[in-house]
Amino acid sequence: MLIWLHPWVFLVGGLPLIVRWYAPPRVVAVSAVRVPFVARLQAAGGRPDAPRSRQPSLVSQTVVWILILVALARPQWSEPPIEKTIPTRDLLLLVDLSGSMDHQDFIGSSGQPVDRLEAVKEVLDEFLQRREGDRVALVVFGSAPFLQVPLTTDLLLCRQLLSETAVGMAGPRTALGDAIGLGIQLLDKSESPEKTMIAITDGNDTASAVPTVEAARVARDRGITVHTVAIGDPTTVGEERLDEDALRQVATTAGGEYFLALDREELAGIYDRLDEIKTREVKTVSHRPLRDLYCWPLGLALVFSVASRLRRLFGMASGSTSATKPIRVGVNSRTFELETIQP
Repeated sequence: MLIWLHPWVFLVGGLPLIVRWYAPPRVVAVSAVRVPFVARLQAAGGRPDAPRSRQPSLVSQTVVWILILVALARPQWSEPPIEKTIPTRDLLLLVDLSGSMDHQDFIGSSGQPVDRLEAVKEVLDEFLQRREGDRVALVVFGSAPFLQVPLTTDLLLCRQLLSETAVGMAGPRTALGDAIGLGIQLLDKSESPEKTMIAITDGNDTASAVPTVEAARVARDRGITVHTVAIGDPTTVGEERLDEDALRQVATTAGGEYFLALDREELAGIYDRLDEIKTREVKTVSHRPLRDLYCWPLGLALVFSVASRLRRLFGMASGSTSATKPIRVGVNSRTFELETIQP
C-alpha cells in the first residue's frame, strides 16, 4: 500500500505560478535597426532562423517540479504486517521419571496397556498443542531434577523433547520438592504476569533436600501457582505409595488445585480443567515495514532535466550551421553588415 509521509507538500504545488504572475521575468531592451524594407532584406539574405531560447521549456519545468514535489512528499510502500505473539503466561511442567512410572496400569490411545509415563506423554502432547500464546518449560525429576526444556514458545520442540524422556533417566527415586525449587529459580527471572507450575507424579517425595510444602510456600511468595496431578493407584504401599495429603497441601499452599487421575480419561479431563482455570488472552504486536520510494521520482527529475538540457544544446548546435548570410547595405559610401530580425 502506498502512503505519503508529508502529503502537505502538495499544497505548495502552485507556488511557481504565483511567482510567475506576481514577479514576471525582467525584459531587457535590445538595440535594433528598423528599416521599412524588411521583405527585400530577407529576400537578399535568406530567411533567418527563429531565435533560440536558452531557458528550459515550460513543459519540462512543470514535469521536473511535479517530480520534486512527489519526492519531497516522501512516498513509502507499506509491506505486509509482521505479527509477533507476546506470551501472556509462563507454564512449567514437572514430570516424574522415577522407577514407579513404568507400571502399566493405564490404557493408551491405541487401546493397549501402557505405562504411566507413556500415558502422561500422550495427554501432555495434546495439552501442549493448545498452549499457543504461552511460554512452556519442562523439568524432569527422579532422584534429582533436571531442566529438559527452558522457557520457549517453540511448542514443537517441547513436545519432541518430552517424547524422548524415559523412566529412570533422572534416577529411581522422587525429588518433588527439589523440582519445585528448580522451577522457582527458572520462573523467578520471568516478567510474565502469570506463572504456573503443573507437577505430575505417582509417588511420595523420598529424595528432596527441600520439603515439598516449604517449596510450595516459597513459590506462593514469588507469585507462582502450583497445581499437582497425582497418577496411579492410591492404595500402593511402601516407598512408592502415593502421598495424596502432601500433594494436596502443596497445591493448597501455592494457590493451585489438586487432581487425581486413575486412568487416561481422567488424566485428559484434568488438563481440560486446567485450561478453564484462567483464561489466556493472547497478545500480538503488529509491525508494517516501510520502504522509501522518494529516490525514484527524484532520480527521474534529474534524468528528465539533464535530457531536456542536452536536447536544447544539441538543437542550438545544429541550428548554428545554417546561420543566415549577413546583408550588406551601403550608406554614404560606407558599407554596413546587418542581420535580419524575424518580424
